[in-house]
Amino acid sequence: MPLTLEIVTPEAKVYSDTIDTVVIPTVEGEVGILPGHIPLLTQVEDGELRVTKAGATELLAVSGGFAEVEGDCVRVLAEHAISEDKIDEKAVEEALRRAQEQLAEAKNLDPQQYEKLLDLVRYSGVQLAVKRRKR
Repeated sequence: MPLTLEIVTPEAKVYSDTIDTVVIPTVEGEVGILPGHIPLLTQVEDGELRVTKAGATELLAVSGGFAEVEGDCVRVLAEHAISEDKIDEKAVEEALRRAQEQLAEAKNLDPQQYEKLLDLVRYSGVQLAVKRRKR
C-alpha cells in the first residue's frame, strides 16, 4: 500500500507523487513514515527530506513548516523546498556569501531582517549539503 506525498511552499507545489517511504527532518529528529503510520502533526526542521520510490531515493532540501500524516497521505507545508536536481550550486553559494557578508556587517538591522538572513544562511547550507551528498 503506497503513500501519497505532497510538498507545498507558499510559492508552489514542489512535489506530488505516490511513494514507498519518506524521512522528514523534524525539530524532534528524523521521522520515517511508512504506509499505515499513525496520524501525526510535527514541525519540520531545516534539513534533508528523503523520498523512496521503487528502490530509488530522491533528496529534497526543506526549510521550516509542518508535516501532517493522515491515513496514507503525507503533506509537508514548508517555508522552502527544492529537489536536489533543481539546486543551482553556484547560485546558492553566491546567495550564501552575500547573506554572510550582510550578517557580518549587520549593526543596525531590525530583528526581523536579521532572522531572515539567518534563515537564508541555514537554508543555503541545507541545499549545498543535499547537492554535495552523493559526491
